[in-house]
Amino acid sequence: MAIGSILGYFARQTVARKQAGTLEEKIQKRVTQARGEAETIIEKAQEKAREITATATKEISERRGELLRVEQLTLKREEALDRKISELERSEKIFRQRVEEFKKIKTGVEELRAQAENKIEQVAGITREEAKKEIFENVERAHDKELVAKIRQLEAEGLARFEQRAREVIAFAIQKYSAPQAQELTTSTVNLPSEDIKGRIIGKEGRNIRALERLTGVEIIIDETPDTVVISGFDAVRRQIAKLSLEKLIQDGRIQPARIEEIVSKVQEEIIKQMKDAGEAAVYDAGIVGLDPRLIQLLGRLKFRTSYGQSVLLHSLEVCHLSGALAAEIGANVAVAKKGGLLHDIGKALDHQVEGSHVEIGIRVLEKFGVEKDVINAMKSHHEEYPAETVEAVLVQSADAISAARPGARKDTVENYLRRLGELEALASSFAGVEKAWALQAGREIRIFVRPEAVDDLSLHKLARNIADRIQEELKYPGEIKVTAIRENRVVEYAK
Repeated sequence: MAIGSILGYFARQTVARKQAGTLEEKIQKRVTQARGEAETIIEKAQEKAREITATATKEISERRGELLRVEQLTLKREEALDRKISELERSEKIFRQRVEEFKKIKTGVEELRAQAENKIEQVAGITREEAKKEIFENVERAHDKELVAKIRQLEAEGLARFEQRAREVIAFAIQKYSAPQAQELTTSTVNLPSEDIKGRIIGKEGRNIRALERLTGVEIIIDETPDTVVISGFDAVRRQIAKLSLEKLIQDGRIQPARIEEIVSKVQEEIIKQMKDAGEAAVYDAGIVGLDPRLIQLLGRLKFRTSYGQSVLLHSLEVCHLSGALAAEIGANVAVAKKGGLLHDIGKALDHQVEGSHVEIGIRVLEKFGVEKDVINAMKSHHEEYPAETVEAVLVQSADAISAARPGARKDTVENYLRRLGELEALASSFAGVEKAWALQAGREIRIFVRPEAVDDLSLHKLARNIADRIQEELKYPGEIKVTAIRENRVVEYAK
């Protein structure tokens, strides 16, 4: 065992020495191979660095060349600009010298002209102004009739041309807007399903009808007319409340004072909503934005306001569109004209609750809600209570007259019509020198015949103006009235 152990030890040492020699050889080979690869990589890197350096050097040379060319070009342009500035300065200097020379020449010419005029005045014995005045007077005396005739001809042609243009503008505006117009009456009718309903509407000892009249403020007429009840009242809002309340009561079937009070309260709320909807619809139709909601609510109240049977809300819409069309035709402010036309009668929504004319009320209302000053100026002169300050004010006034005075827009009773004609003729006949006066064209014209020995041609114009002023101040009428004064001389001779 000892010998075997010794032999094994030596054998293992021998194997270990052989393995170590082999490993050292492998490591040496690896090191040698790595050194070769490193040298190859270093050579390639050096080659790449030399290429990059050559390229960079070439680019730097090219850039330097470009910079040199740019510098040379800049220098040339600076030199050219310096030359131009120098030439401009020389030209300016020459120009100033010439201006000074011209001023001196002008001063000399004026002095010579003044000397010549003084010599001429001394020789003639009159001044220049006196000579000019005398020449004009001689020309005027020689051609007085021709000048007057020419002036009158130009005035007549101008008036005719302007009148024709005005008619074209108004006709075009009216053609652009055509609105249906329904006449409003002071009564409303409610159709009944049967005659038995009349007794239930009246109620025991008339308590139902009295309650309805007390709550709505209208008069309910139940007569022999079959299946019909008439509601009478001058306030359109109250008539509408009464009509809707009565229709709802008939549909419900329970007609008694407590139920009447409940229905009337609900209908009043519905009417308020209808006013708001009507105002919003009018503003939308007019294409106007930015109005206060409370002002729109007031505008909707005009739906139930009438003037000579004409709905004020429809009239306001019509004036709005006509004003806008007229403004667009002549180049005025369309937005101001339309808004002024729509709001020109806004005071009528409160004229029963507030003292003052509807124009004054409207001005206060628009100022309260912050409406533009231009719009207030456009609406406040539509009845000539205030002078027209802008073109839009004249257009609103014209559109208001067109809407109110066109045939069928308003209705009037025969009594009011005859009374207005009588007042018109009486006022015209009250002036001295008037022989006869007739109202024509439904009161749109008053024709006056004067005594020729009492009124001459010059006084005739003054008389017509005075009559027109008195009509504006004292009478109430829709639209405008034409005053025609006629003076006629008749000479009668007989041949015997």
